[in-house]
Amino acid sequence: MKKISSRFSVAVHILSVIAASPSESTGDYIAGSVNTNPVIIRRIMGMLKKAGLVDVRPGVGGAALRRAPGEITLLDVYRAVEVIDDDELFHIHEEANPQCPIGRNIESALREELAEAQRAMERRLAQVTLQSLAEKFK
Repeated sequence: MKKISSRFSVAVHILSVIAASPSESTGDYIAGSVNTNPVIIRRIMGMLKKAGLVDVRPGVGGAALRRAPGEITLLDVYRAVEVIDDDELFHIHEEANPQCPIGRNIESALREELAEAQRAMERRLAQVTLQSLAEKFK
């Protein structure tokens, strides 16, 4: 089974480190906290910068949040790191047998249910800020 990209959880980790330790938030420091390669951190930081969530200082200058932690939601992060393709979390298999009554109708029967599940998840992510998440780290 395919999982949602880990970019999302890594991006939340990155933002949490920056929020907690802005003076120490260099790529190497963040990579040590995430326990991954600095190249991956730089790639995700680029996505976060493009989304307007962080400022990245060249060299060893580190990074800073562009908005307060209470103003950054998990939905902002989810969208910033492009976890899903074409704005659809669920992908319905293609080329079902049109001669079969199930194969002919599965996409239309399932599409709205899956879209509602995605909307419910996104509503939940929109309710959680980086600040409220950070309170769980204590």
